[in-house]
Amino acid sequence: MNLKHLLFAIILTHTITVVAQDTISRKREKTKAPFWDKVYVGGNVGMQFGSSTFIAISPLAGYKFSNKISAGVGITFQYFHYKNNVYDIKTNVYGARIFGRYMITDNLFGYGEYEYLNLEAFDFFPRRRVDVGSLLGGGGYIQHFSSKTSLVAMVLYNFTPSYYTPYQNPIIRVGINFGL
Repeated sequence: MNLKHLLFAIILTHTITVVAQDTISRKREKTKAPFWDKVYVGGNVGMQFGSSTFIAISPLAGYKFSNKISAGVGITFQYFHYKNNVYDIKTNVYGARIFGRYMITDNLFGYGEYEYLNLEAFDFFPRRRVDVGSLLGGGGYIQHFSSKTSLVAMVLYNFTPSYYTPYQNPIIRVGINFGL
């Protein structure tokens, strides 16, 4: 084999590779999911009844940037009522959060969140409302029931606890996500 044949083989191989890569890229562009196929909604609901009543609703909406990375926003509302022979306390907590999720495997993920809550402080009379920001991180497990429905369980840690933080570490959340 002389130099001309070797150069021709290299150029031909390179050209075939470039054309194949271009064809694969075009197929991927055509098969990209529409915007709404990457959006999911869900959240958590919690309830407790008795001498202490607790109701929590935390809906969320997220967007899958890739198969591994998603992010979103959510809101939180909590109602708390405690009553005994001495006390009758009612209060509401509300707020918002922004989160990010990184899929480590098909079922395990890392999670980060910043949550802002407004809640009633009981340390002074009269009661007053305070703002509490929390930086939460941890991981979780996602169990897919179908291509658009999954159960999500997380264990989180609050890296910025304060006197008014309503959670104790670790924080455990279980919820459901639905794709649109």
